[in-house]
Amino acid sequence: MKREIMLGLEACVAERPPALRSARIGLLMNRASVDRNLRLACDVLHDAYPGQIAALFTPQHGLWGDAQANMIETDHGWHAGLDVPIYSLYSASRRPSPEMLAGLDCFVIDLQDVGTRVYTFVWTMLECLHACAEANVAVLVLDRPNPIGGRIIEGPLLEDAYRSFVGGAPVPMRHGLTMGELALLLKSELQIDVSLEIVPVQRWSPEDLFAALGRHWLLPSPNLPTAQSAIIYPGQVLLEGTNLSEGRGTTTPFEVVGAPFIDPDTMIQALGDIDLPGVHFLPLYFRPTFDKWRDQLCGGVSIHITDAERFRSLKTSIAILSVIQQHWPNDFRWLDPPYEYETRKPPIDIIYGSNKLREGLGSGQTVDGLTEVDVTAWNQRTFEFQIYDPSEQRFRG
Repeated sequence: MKREIMLGLEACVAERPPALRSARIGLLMNRASVDRNLRLACDVLHDAYPGQIAALFTPQHGLWGDAQANMIETDHGWHAGLDVPIYSLYSASRRPSPEMLAGLDCFVIDLQDVGTRVYTFVWTMLECLHACAEANVAVLVLDRPNPIGGRIIEGPLLEDAYRSFVGGAPVPMRHGLTMGELALLLKSELQIDVSLEIVPVQRWSPEDLFAALGRHWLLPSPNLPTAQSAIIYPGQVLLEGTNLSEGRGTTTPFEVVGAPFIDPDTMIQALGDIDLPGVHFLPLYFRPTFDKWRDQLCGGVSIHITDAERFRSLKTSIAILSVIQQHWPNDFRWLDPPYEYETRKPPIDIIYGSNKLREGLGSGQTVDGLTEVDVTAWNQRTFEFQIYDPSEQRFRG
């Protein structure tokens, strides 16, 4: 049964928070920032607060989600309809400058996150919290559901030495929080002196995956075209640190894995010896049209979720890496930097949050050992910031 929710964007119009009354507004959004009627957030807020939007801000991939990933920057622009500047926060800087914030009273954030630490939208929000604290601009987060739910977490915490633009705080890979909840956590733990208010999603439960919401999925970035790809992403993003294709340049990014040197039948047989509930693999050959192995025939598998409650993306993808490294050790390799503005550490270490995956797979560490996380400690740490149905049993590994 689909649940009828009210997004933070919709509640902001219905309830009109005091922070926006007569305020000059800066709005951080992209094409996935829409209401139930598929109207863009900038248009919804312009109608509700006419003449108050003074600037738009965009995260990685730009306003229209047309730019690909990993340091492919977008330019500043101009929104002709609103007659306001569009400032890219994935350009020369990832943080709004004082000039961009000049004259603003309230900085509104309305982004669809995907529930994975590596996704940069959370860290763009963090940069905005810091900048608004310095500029004395209030922040209002219009919250959206975590599309992969709030009941399951995966992966060890990021270690401090591996902080980057794909991990700015010690957070698990699959964290189970919304953007609003993360904003509250980051403000508190990093002691950011900013006025912060969250407009919650009404009637959303952490049990709900996106498919239960009866809403249209608008891809928040070019390579997450479906809600299922978002569920697979917390593990498959690890492939960005390898020479394996994660499906960029195909119609099913992150739902496939392969390379020219892989034999699908060998890979399927080896994966069958590992306990990986909730998932089925099919043999596959594909030819990426861009990115890794462009125009070359790749062997591999496609990944099909059969039970989202039992499926663990990180464990599944680490098992895939383990099998490939074991069977094709002379062909598989970890990529060299740069990756998301980190020029020294290996990309896989930045993505995973430590060097333990890279070194562990090479030394025979078990798959389960590389996915361990203290769910009780994470729940206790985040409990006071949980907006939606908080309970001691909210998170499970």
